[in-house]
Amino acid sequence: AVNAGNKEIALINSDGHLYAIDNACKHRGGPLAEGDLDGMSVTCPWHGWQFDIASGKCHNMLGVTTCCYPVKVEGGRVLIDV
Repeated sequence: AVNAGNKEIALINSDGHLYAIDNACKHRGGPLAEGDLDGMSVTCPWHGWQFDIASGKCHNMLGVTTCCYPVKVEGGRVLIDV
């Protein structure tokens, strides 16, 4: 996880592509950066809620999403647009 201002962001590398989503799971605030990654889904280590790392959509609860942020690498630095 990385801090960006007052936000804690989970920076996730999936098959060489970087994705950034809110680190706090929408269920009970579990740390998504510590969760298991399976393809494009990250699973919260606390209660198993799963989120798509590209869209933020929750696979467990219809209508629940977490924020996603654009990521780019520029000059060897990772930039997250929050």
